[in-house]
Amino acid sequence: MNPPLFSIITVTYNAAALLPATFRSVEAQEGVQFEHLVVDGNSRDGSVALIEAYAARSARPVRWVSEPDRGLYDAMNKGLALAQGEYVLFLNAGDVLHAPDTLAHIAALPPADAYFGEALRVDEQGRTLGYRLPRPPRPPRQLHWQSLRLGMLVCHQSFVVRRRCAPDYDLHWRIAADIDWMIRCLRLCPQTLYTDSVVCHFLVGGVSSQRRTQAWRERYRVLGRHYGWWPNLAAHLWIGLRYPFRLLAGQG
Repeated sequence: MNPPLFSIITVTYNAAALLPATFRSVEAQEGVQFEHLVVDGNSRDGSVALIEAYAARSARPVRWVSEPDRGLYDAMNKGLALAQGEYVLFLNAGDVLHAPDTLAHIAALPPADAYFGEALRVDEQGRTLGYRLPRPPRPPRQLHWQSLRLGMLVCHQSFVVRRRCAPDYDLHWRIAADIDWMIRCLRLCPQTLYTDSVVCHFLVGGVSSQRRTQAWRERYRVLGRHYGWWPNLAAHLWIGLRYPFRLLAGQG
């Protein structure tokens, strides 16, 4: 069986200082076939020159576009439209793959519709801030669409899904479209597999962290739409009870 082709999608906007680490991480991948798709939102900080230089020197296929968009999730949809691989993975500016064999490890696993693993949080200096979730709990060993009723148990950047199981992001959601997208992916993924490994280091301080109250409200509406309003209320009461403990663990 031929190894699968991965489409790594990087969305960026005015993040020239963060792109080199992401590019080095992708360039370092060994023993696997992949393409790198870079979707830039018409940056004016030197990002385009970095992307051009990266695409010119890369030994792997790099395709990129720089143009205005309607926000993060519109840019992600552009990346999905460009993707030609069997699997897609989002790795945005400042995020990195854990090791040179990260994708090769996934490619060697039994076939699945989606793979998921661990994620480490890092700051802009690349310093590790710990696991995204306290240990315990870790990501669930079995993942299906109902697993996310208590929130984003799997990091978006540590989720690798078949392209045919990946719908467009719903632009109705401004902040919580990622969890809505993952739930819809999992509805189309009968078989998921835990990688038993760290997949990515993701940069803290994204939109949902910066606009936490709005993110919570929108996520509540997303989960209510998928799981029903009364079950969603009960789930969020539990989320509210455990939140102080996550803050104490530095995971808020």
